[in-house]
Amino acid sequence: MVSPIEEELINTEHNNSLFEAEVRKLPLLAYSIFKKGNQVAPADFKETKIALNSCNEPSFKEAFSDLLKSPSVILEAVKSLAPPILNKRVAVLFSGGPAAGGHNVILGIKNVLGKDNILYGIKGGPKGLLDGNLFEIKDEDLNRVTNLGGFDFLGSDRTKIKSKEQFEKVREVVKKFHLNGLIIIGGDDSNTNAAFLAEYLYADGCAVVGVPKTIDGDLQIGAILPISFGFDTATKVYAELVGNILQDTPSSRKYWHFIKLMGRSASHVALEVALQTKPAITFISEEVEEAKITLSQIIDILAKTILARAAKSINHGAVLVPEGLIEFIPDLKDLIKELNDLFGKYQIELDKLDLAKKVDFASGKLTNEALLVFNILPFEIKKMLVMDRDSHGNLQVSKIPTESLLIEMVEKRISEIQADPKKIIELNLECDREDLVKVQEFRFNHISHFFGYEGRCGVPTKFDATYTYNLGLIAGSLAIKGKTGYMAAFTDLASGGKALAIPLAALLNSEIRQGKEEFVIEKALVKTNSPAFQFFKERRDAWAKEDCFASPGPRQLWGPTANQMPFTVILNQGYQELDFTVK
Repeated sequence: MVSPIEEELINTEHNNSLFEAEVRKLPLLAYSIFKKGNQVAPADFKETKIALNSCNEPSFKEAFSDLLKSPSVILEAVKSLAPPILNKRVAVLFSGGPAAGGHNVILGIKNVLGKDNILYGIKGGPKGLLDGNLFEIKDEDLNRVTNLGGFDFLGSDRTKIKSKEQFEKVREVVKKFHLNGLIIIGGDDSNTNAAFLAEYLYADGCAVVGVPKTIDGDLQIGAILPISFGFDTATKVYAELVGNILQDTPSSRKYWHFIKLMGRSASHVALEVALQTKPAITFISEEVEEAKITLSQIIDILAKTILARAAKSINHGAVLVPEGLIEFIPDLKDLIKELNDLFGKYQIELDKLDLAKKVDFASGKLTNEALLVFNILPFEIKKMLVMDRDSHGNLQVSKIPTESLLIEMVEKRISEIQADPKKIIELNLECDREDLVKVQEFRFNHISHFFGYEGRCGVPTKFDATYTYNLGLIAGSLAIKGKTGYMAAFTDLASGGKALAIPLAALLNSEIRQGKEEFVIEKALVKTNSPAFQFFKERRDAWAKEDCFASPGPRQLWGPTANQMPFTVILNQGYQELDFTVK
């Protein structure tokens, strides 16, 4: 016989915890132009005076001849006075890695389409689209996932639709299901794909619309698109974890925590978490590259900061490391490029060697400059650098534990300094003889972490839950109104909101990839002249000298920080309010 407590525990299965049950009840706030009584309705769109500069390459104009028939200007959503739209069929898919709030995008699309139109879900991302794996989404299907994290309702994958055969398969699916619209929820690569699909399906009357998703925050366009969805939830999850660790450091008083944070191509996540938690050291990849800071200099910065704190009896701290840092360190970046070239040139010979012999082989082929860097690396890292390349011939950098590399090299550097009193004096630590003894006696105890998947699928913050719902309302309106080749955007976040549509083709840039010209949406990197970075730069010395950390606590759906936007967004947009408002 099942006891009442056991029955209550069983009832929490399948996303029915007490927390999840309450989260589902949170109200979904819609921007005023979508409101029609107690319901929502599609918006109309008008041209603004904001024009974007499209690529001028002849090959670009040829590749997007249909989309370029419309001017490359931002559209603004306005209240529609038109009669209801009936009998339209729209499909939606997730593409790429998950981000919190995706389900609410679908809910916004479904609600704005209403009962007189059909919304299809595509299972398994772009591959599911190629396979024609579509099903009709019903209201009851979305009741379970409202305000919940993850992409599990549809699933996702990273298939790139590039070949003519793939485009034709999509066209067949569009015709089979009589689709009037296709909505792609994804990052920069996925929205690049959306632009190509919009061009290819232009004559078929199927409007292709993108929705900006990525926890990395590298899909943003100034005031037009302040941030992609999922970033706020991920950074608040990471900030809670980092805050907990920072609170632990003065408690145990003996550990240095090296924390790698997800975000390979840009350091927006690391910058936001640093602003939230104020750790002793944070590296921003873009600054490292711009200032040409070498690997050895990074180790020097770490060793000096750690020993300066030790002189004050502060034998603890935390270091935030962006996932992609290793690709931004100039001399290490040059080394990796040389190694990639070696693998391309000597692939047959290298395939016959074990890792240790590959290290020796590479040492004999590198230039003197690259060899100097290679030789200072720990042997385990050297072996990782000569591992097999991916299908494009490039090193799989994400597999290299950057945090462990830094720990091992810093540990060695600190030992070298402690062994020579002259080197301690050369550090100019501004301390007396007694403090120098503390430096010599200091023991570098360390722990490493990597926070990545912990932040991708959490229950969305109130910001992401509301932001994504409105992105869904915008995307659904674009699709049902036949506005093809646009990406949904929501801005003016501190003053009630503004719904926009950005022409995808105008975001594309020409790049040479693997020797071929490709048109892609450029990733938005951290700008070192941005207000958010400049504030961080002004404060980081103070954070390094003594414990200034803050523990922001868990993300709140109720309470004083429930509506708080990311600090990077607030600073970069010049908002005078902390809270996200929708009117």
